[in-house]
Amino acid sequence: MDTIFEISFITTWLAAAMRLTGPLLLASLGELYSERTGVLNVGIEGTILLGALGAYLGAIWTGSPWAGVLMAVVTGLTVNIFLAWMYVIVKASQVVVGIIFNVLAFGLAAYSFRALMGDVPQIVSAPMLPEVNVPYLSDIPIVGRMLFEQSIMLYITLILAIVAGVVLYKTRFGLNLRAVGENPKAAASAGTNVVRMRIIGVLISGLGGGLAGAYFVLVQIGVFRETIVQGRGFIALGIVILARWNPYLAVAAAFGFAAMDALPLSLQLLDLDIAPQLLVALPYMLTVLAVSGLLGRSRNPEALMVPYDQDR
Repeated sequence: MDTIFEISFITTWLAAAMRLTGPLLLASLGELYSERTGVLNVGIEGTILLGALGAYLGAIWTGSPWAGVLMAVVTGLTVNIFLAWMYVIVKASQVVVGIIFNVLAFGLAAYSFRALMGDVPQIVSAPMLPEVNVPYLSDIPIVGRMLFEQSIMLYITLILAIVAGVVLYKTRFGLNLRAVGENPKAAASAGTNVVRMRIIGVLISGLGGGLAGAYFVLVQIGVFRETIVQGRGFIALGIVILARWNPYLAVAAAFGFAAMDALPLSLQLLDLDIAPQLLVALPYMLTVLAVSGLLGRSRNPEALMVPYDQDR
């Protein structure tokens, strides 16, 4: 009986961890593009929140979860046009702008949700994205549910991680993007439009943040709450650092953070005498360690957070 219980615990934990990996990985992939161009998009937290709101409204208004995904993408790209303008054109402090935008996004999401749904919003569940259940393979012990019984959005996310690796390391666009983040003046002298590349990087970050918001609503909980993100955007910043700005390593790093996030729920099966607050804090503690460099130092892009002045 103990062996069966242990297998059940591990199976449940890994399946939940894989499910929670999706939004973290989407936000991290978007952030990775931005930081590779030299722009630290701290506003990813607010982007995820507004993307979640857009996904919820789009899904309940149309009855289609895919319309919700499209709405989240449009929302993420739209708000990041403003961020790209502030970061790249105005050359404002990326940290200050990002933090202020996150506060603004929270207020905007709360106001818009109440304005559209009423002061006491009626809880309407959004249609969820379909799950993929691979026959026979999903019955494999331990890894079956983890790998072969997940939302279609998770598999799309994993494909996007592979695409990101190919784009960054196998294409001219990726080479130019990385060059802008390392030495923008040298990239400009080689004919690369640094300003345009940085704007594209921030917009892709908005795309990833919007999709992460859609994942929260249309895969995990089915409703919108103002507290739906709960710092996951800042966790994505830690994942990018821990993954050394590599999309393939970001998959493993996102799964590691998600495993810590899923652990409190799974440990409830064991009825252990551990403070739940400590377990909930695990992914955030891991973020602090990743940012501090205690989990291994990594070399960030040389021009990260360095404004580019094309006239100099």
